[in-house]
Amino acid sequence: MRHRFVRLFGRRRPATDDASHQAQLRALTALLDEAVTVQVGADLAVAACGEPGPVRAEAARTCGRHTVALHRLSGRLHSLPMTYPDLAAARAHAGRLLAYDQWMVRQAMDLAFTAHADAWTEAARLRLNGLGRPADELRRLRDRLNRPSTQGC
Repeated sequence: MRHRFVRLFGRRRPATDDASHQAQLRALTALLDEAVTVQVGADLAVAACGEPGPVRAEAARTCGRHTVALHRLSGRLHSLPMTYPDLAAARAHAGRLLAYDQWMVRQAMDLAFTAHADAWTEAARLRLNGLGRPADELRRLRDRLNRPSTQGC
């Protein structure tokens, strides 16, 4: 009988679980706030790699700094303890989006500072204009987690 009740109505969480959920949510949103801040600079660095004409050496240094920052954020994100399925799923999604950002910065550097420039590489480089849709998705994820409706989960 007890198993049937649990299956139909779910387990009741003690009040301390709500506090734990809130603490994990705050930690995740704080890290995503940092990630969005880093993303702004990374977006500009990728766009700088796609500007017409020779790419300045400063663009390489800026891309390198943002690659390191994104890598460190990704490591911190994966080390966050998430015991709630909704937060674990959000952390995993954010991890994939940060991995894309890091990959995109690296690809921008590879296209901008290639040893063997050709017409295809130059055409691809000139199409670079920032991190694109995944960067927007990370901001939307952060905003969704910051909404008051998710604070009482």
